[in-house]
Amino acid sequence: MEEKSLRITGADKNFFNKLTTRLTKMLTPTKIGINSMLINMKRNSLIKIFENIQKDDNFENEENEKKYENAYTVYLEALDKYVLDSIYKKVKNGTASEFEKNALSKYYEVISLKENEYMEYKYRKQKYLLELDFENVNKSNKEKNILRFKNFYINKMDAIYKAILKNYSIKLADSTNIYDSSKEWVYTKIFFTLEEYIENILALKIQSEDGKYDELKEEYEKYEKYAVGKLDTRDSIEKNMIILGISRKLFTHSLPLVVAEQCYEKLLVDARALVQDTKIATKREKAYEMLINLIEDYNIKLLSTKVYWDNPEKRDEYKKFWDKYKAISKQKDTYFSNYIVQKEILFLKNDLRSISNSKIDYSKLIRYYKRKLVDFGAMREIKNKCKTIEGKYKKVGSNVVNV
Repeated sequence: MEEKSLRITGADKNFFNKLTTRLTKMLTPTKIGINSMLINMKRNSLIKIFENIQKDDNFENEENEKKYENAYTVYLEALDKYVLDSIYKKVKNGTASEFEKNALSKYYEVISLKENEYMEYKYRKQKYLLELDFENVNKSNKEKNILRFKNFYINKMDAIYKAILKNYSIKLADSTNIYDSSKEWVYTKIFFTLEEYIENILALKIQSEDGKYDELKEEYEKYEKYAVGKLDTRDSIEKNMIILGISRKLFTHSLPLVVAEQCYEKLLVDARALVQDTKIATKREKAYEMLINLIEDYNIKLLSTKVYWDNPEKRDEYKKFWDKYKAISKQKDTYFSNYIVQKEILFLKNDLRSISNSKIDYSKLIRYYKRKLVDFGAMREIKNKCKTIEGKYKKVGSNVVNV
């Protein structure tokens, strides 16, 4: 009886499992429809409040702010429920599209941050849900709805990206952090986040706000050249150099100068190592050209805007450098070729001083710099000779000294 009962129960269980699976597959489209309808309602309500606040230019009003935040929270909850109820079940049932599979995979990537990186999780989850809905709105092909949502989307994503970068800036400045011995991961995340913003948000701004971002168009077009294809080390450094240059115009508060300075210094370390370690002459020259451009960006775009210096001696050194740079720049229009050479000599000598007392072994790079300066006539090579017992002179090496 017991064996028979077990067999019957097993049969019933299989039957009900199959029935439940079929019913789930049948009901999933209905749930998706309900969720989509709720999301549309919450989204429309949020955008209406957002537009009214933009018109009134009174966002700081406590009542309006509370109303907006409540609408935003309810909207995000609806999106979160859509992922858990609809996308998850479609993936589980094997009826999900590639887009939905990727969406669920990204969702779990974000959730994994919650335990150890709560602040990053908090903003990354909002960013993920907004991106997901932005994709859905664009698929609707309703131009009016797309435009209305895009205005809200850009505004909100601006705030989210600034919060994420501010969080990274705090980590980079935190000397008590367990990662303090090597903060490579923070630099990587900063560059990755900046690139995401440029690719996904700045691109929308350039398209939708005529004239406001014209000054960044040229830099954005430079970035686009590196946005496709496989990049080598030199390309990656050049791309990050462009990204940092753009960030100085977009994130002056969330990515303050002291953090941007550390990011530039990280790129300089990578670029110097590339020049020093590259064996093939042509590739080494290209890496060197990139390093010179980076040195110029660092000194002109960043250090020239620095107001507070921890070390007065370094401030005075930079003032001398800046005065020389301005004097050389006066030749730009009349003696352009001489201006280029003199500028490169200035950068080489300045960087030579920077790396002479470095903890990193730059001995090969120093020799390379000095050889460049000899070629430019900015340094003189003195042959070292000694007299043998027979009275003959023998070459034992050479030294390079300032002219």
